[in-house]
Amino acid sequence: MSSAALQPWLNAPFGRVVTAMVTPFAPNGAVDHVLAGRLADHLVSHGSDGLVICGTTGESPTLSWAEQHRLIAAVQEAVAGRARIIAGSGSNCTAEAVEATREAASLGVDGALVVVPYYNKPPQEGLEAHFRAVAAAAPALPLMLYNIPGRTGCSLAPETTARLLDCPNVVAYKAASGTTEEVSALRALCGDRLAVYSGDDALTLPMLAVGAVGVVSVASHVAGPQISAMIRAFLDGDPARALALHEQLLPLCRALFASTNPIPVKAALDLCGWPVGAPRLPLLSASDAVRQRLSETLAALRPT
Repeated sequence: MSSAALQPWLNAPFGRVVTAMVTPFAPNGAVDHVLAGRLADHLVSHGSDGLVICGTTGESPTLSWAEQHRLIAAVQEAVAGRARIIAGSGSNCTAEAVEATREAASLGVDGALVVVPYYNKPPQEGLEAHFRAVAAAAPALPLMLYNIPGRTGCSLAPETTARLLDCPNVVAYKAASGTTEEVSALRALCGDRLAVYSGDDALTLPMLAVGAVGVVSVASHVAGPQISAMIRAFLDGDPARALALHEQLLPLCRALFASTNPIPVKAALDLCGWPVGAPRLPLLSASDAVRQRLSETLAALRPT
């Protein structure tokens, strides 16, 4: 079966493989814009259709808004239209999320990733009002809602998401609850109107099987071609190859989350010749044990 023969739900507004890019830091702790541009160019050349800048993996909690906007501009210049650029613009303060989303739109990005407000645990009515305010702030900017209850302490219900689809720029959803049931519930309520992306590398293939269109990936920093090939095999009707690639990638997916993200992926990039620097405090560099596990896992990873 060819990709053209598949159901319309496979339309992916931000591409199939969207890398949640790390933020490189220089030895003095400042954002390294030159290295960020080089890394972005490398990722786009190695399987990434889009890049999330200043998301969780990009350490947005420890970046100032000014740092984030300058980093987005540097990546845009390096990528030069070859991939979708998605700005992380979420906050647990609605006013901040509104302003950040407006600023992202003014920078000319292709979309914004807006996380569920964290720590304050709003009820569903509050979440709906929050996302409506953000959507109204930049009505021409496509939005990807981001549900990751393990970090936010709060989960966006599928029913709430379905109501938000009357905002024309709510087009996608990053599902990071750790379960395929979330995708099925969203499909049942939203159908083809919402593009659901896996927010968990290890669940990408199972989520594709129940209706996801792609992945917002951490592992694609070091395995972009393999992840792209897995998704392509699934879309082309070759489940055996997709499964073989899924099984090959699983040890890497597990190793990259052996400690708090992005601690391991920054270590993995360093092992691959990308000195992106240590995370900012309160995160720390990877332990020797994590680095050793990553080194062994990367050595065993076969090229496509």
